[in-house]
This record gives sequence, structure tokens and C-alpha cells, in this order.
Amino acid sequence: MPVARVLQKSALTLVLGVIAVMLLFPIVITFTNSLMTEKEININYGPIGQMKEASAGKANPYVNLKLLPDKVSLEQYGKVLLDNPKYLTMFWNSVLMVVPIISGQTVVAALAAYAFSKLRFRGRDPLFLIYVLTMLMPFQVTLVPNYIMADQLGILNSPNAIILPGIFAAFGVFMLRQFMLDIPYAYIEAAKIDGAGHLRIFIQIIIPMIKPGLAALIILLFVDYWNMVEQPLIFLDDPFKQPLSVFLSRINEGERGMAFAASMLYMAPMVMLFLYAESYFIEGVQLSGIKG
Repeated sequence: MPVARVLQKSALTLVLGVIAVMLLFPIVITFTNSLMTEKEININYGPIGQMKEASAGKANPYVNLKLLPDKVSLEQYGKVLLDNPKYLTMFWNSVLMVVPIISGQTVVAALAAYAFSKLRFRGRDPLFLIYVLTMLMPFQVTLVPNYIMADQLGILNSPNAIILPGIFAAFGVFMLRQFMLDIPYAYIEAAKIDGAGHLRIFIQIIIPMIKPGLAALIILLFVDYWNMVEQPLIFLDDPFKQPLSVFLSRINEGERGMAFAASMLYMAPMVMLFLYAESYFIEGVQLSGIKG
């Protein structure tokens, strides 16, 4: 192997390693700090609450960023799970919003993608173009129409105000359509010759062939809606109906140690889902109409 190619691969490996360390460092810091006692947290991060004094020269403006705790403690996890019932309430609020959105959007997206990729009807391509345009619109553009519709339907301050727009979002349709375009139409013609209808073709032929795409879609949707903050703040006035993502954005107003533990617990479902479906996710991202 030429020396230049070896050096090039080594340099690329080094760069990717540095990037990986930079990306993982905040997670490592969050985990190790979640194992510290509240006293140690206050000593290390006390200056954060003293910025006014620090700017006036009356306090140390620097945070003592420690990688390892002096004493490993599960005190912060106990406070989050046992002493703070609001955390578990909002955790289940998140579950009760995210699961219906993912389930509904996956079903709707798969059916719509089948129609856009394998059925021939007038106006199919212009209608799909409209789907793509709505997907490209930022959240702020569709906020007012969604708010007006939720108000007219009487579902404001209800999880349905978030669930219904999420179910009919365009991203899943776009992604699964790209998968289905790669499925030869000959399979469908052969099934029709055997007497299969569209429902049977969809369930027995299409769905098994797009499993990687479905897995990738589910993971991406889970990460997106598990982390949503703007929609709950706008559509839900009652703080006890808001999801965990909103609670986490405000937890730093209280005890900092509990914020680290809550952050780790908040990340746990996403990490477990990704590890469980990692191979499907990677295959799905590679095969999605990134070919297009």
C-alpha cells in the first residue's frame, strides 16, 4: 500500500477520533457529574449562579469542570425518581405523546408512500411535491395554522393538539416513498396475477422489504418528538400536561445535581432504542432515497 494512502487513512482516522471525542465529551461529563453529591456539584458549579458578582470582581467566574467525582453517589438519581414526582409525571406525558405520534405517522406514511410510489393516479406527482414543500417549511410557518385549527377543534391545552399534526407530518411519507421506489414493480405485477389486492401486496410484499426504512423512521421520529419543546409550550397551558423535554429545559433553575441525573435518565430511552435497532437504522439511512 502506498505511503501516501496510509498517511491519508491515518489522518482521517485521527480527525474522526477527535470529532468522536468532542461529541461524546458532554455525555461523559453529564454521566460522571450525575454521580456526584449535591455538595460537590455546588462547589464545582457555584460560579454559574454568581455571574453578577463575578462580573463585578467579587467572585470567582470560573467553573471547576471535573471529569471524575470524589465520591460516587446515586443521591441525584434518588432525588429525581423518588423525591420529585413531577419528573415521572412528565415522563409519562412524553410517552403518551410520542408513542401515538410514531405509531400513527408510521402507518399513515407507509400507506401514503405506497400510493405515491406504486399507484398511478392523476395529480400524483404535483401532490407529492406539495408534501415535500410542507416538509421544507420551518415549524414557525405552520405554527399559526396549526394553532387556529386546534382552537377550532377544541383541542388546545390537550395532547391531541400535538399528536394530530405529528401523525400527518410529511417527513415519513417522503422517506418511505424513496424506499419503495427501489422495489421493482414486477413484484407487484406478479402478485396481481396471483390474485392479490393492494392491501395484501402492501402487507405481505412491501412492508417486509422496507423494514430498514421503518426502523430508521421510527428512530428519527422518536428523537425528534422526544426532544420537542416549542409545540408543548405553545399548545399546552397546563404545566402538568407538558412533556419531559420542557421539564428538562427548566430544571437548571433548581438543583444543578438533579439536572445531571435527569439528563441521563432523559437520554436513556433514545440510547436504548438506537442500540436495539442500530443495524436497521444504519441500513435504512444508507438505502433511503438519499438515492433519490
